Amino acid sequence: MARASSPAFSEPRLISTTDDLATTLTRLRAEPYLTIDTEFMRERTYWPELCLVQIGGVQEVVLIDTMADGLDLAPLAELMADASVLKVFHAARQDLEIFLHLFDALPTPLFDTQVAAMVAGYGDQVGYDSLVGSITGHAIDKSHRFTDWSVRPLSAAQLTYAAGDVTWLRRVYEQLMKKLEQEKRLDWVSAEMAVLTDPSTFRADPEKQWERLRARTTNRRMLGILRAVAALREREAQRVNVPRQRLLKDESLLEIAATAPTTQDALARVRGVSRGLAEGRTGQGLLDAVAQAQALPDAELPRLPKNRSKDAPRASAALMALLKVLLTSCCEEHDVAPKLVASMEDLEALALDPSAPNPALSGWRKAVFGDAALALCKGEIALGVKGDKVDILTR
Repeated sequence: MARASSPAFSEPRLISTTDDLATTLTRLRAEPYLTIDTEFMRERTYWPELCLVQIGGVQEVVLIDTMADGLDLAPLAELMADASVLKVFHAARQDLEIFLHLFDALPTPLFDTQVAAMVAGYGDQVGYDSLVGSITGHAIDKSHRFTDWSVRPLSAAQLTYAAGDVTWLRRVYEQLMKKLEQEKRLDWVSAEMAVLTDPSTFRADPEKQWERLRARTTNRRMLGILRAVAALREREAQRVNVPRQRLLKDESLLEIAATAPTTQDALARVRGVSRGLAEGRTGQGLLDAVAQAQALPDAELPRLPKNRSKDAPRASAALMALLKVLLTSCCEEHDVAPKLVASMEDLEALALDPSAPNPALSGWRKAVFGDAALALCKGEIALGVKGDKVDILTR
């Protein structure tokens, strides 16, 4: 593929004052869409530390130094809430989490080119550099991908790198829109954007954190303690703004749930729990959480999800294999990413009970894969090989 010429933008401009930010964003809000990206740090904090916001317009790119002294981000909040301006991101989830935390609202309306690329057949969760290369032929500079964006001053090379994340995104967005319009798949993208417009997507529920720990037990009392201490850790991590694993590792929570300590000494004997933590506010919170879980009546204790229980039915491995082949074949035919159409959990649920509600059996997914999957489960079709492709045979 021929290398594309660089978009016709002026040099990126760094904004560090509130007046400049307000004036610039007022001008940019007159445009129908803007490309947006962020640079942030999260290694040492629970909440992302926003360091830079990049915004690309028709003829200019601005870089907002969110760490500049005295900078008021209110004009940026107004832009994010302006329904007349489409906000285009790539792989938007972390960016959206940042804006939701800052402004208590998600940007609206929005468009995620990673989701759109999956609908348009560019593969599962395609990266920005790969997508830019596929669509424009331009090779993205990766040299500053792991730079520390919190250090000031930012170098000219860093600013150029950051600007590239929104300049080429305009080309990507425009080409994707053309393809999606031609293939009449804009409705597919709109359906997938729904999850990104729901604030609950980005707000961790402390009471559900225990589920991600994959406890290997059916003891409901232990699960109740695990739920309580995992929720306590989540709230404490948010309060002191440190990563949950840095505050207390998953393995320590599992041991606390198994041993149910009642004293500071017993808590300090748990691997990964320091004496200082056991004797401090977090330690007391953990002991209180254990005590409260121990006092719960049996009816209020959690259960493992059915699909993780030792007694849960298991889908036929052979049928699962056939469904995977069918999924790949259908997605090749429609040029769409398989991961977007059905997850392994969707396939297992389908194999166990084709009549149960299933994301793969609704909306556009039903036409692409769901109808054929139901027919396969009912024995109405078979799979064969024709040339170099899988062939669906009517029985």
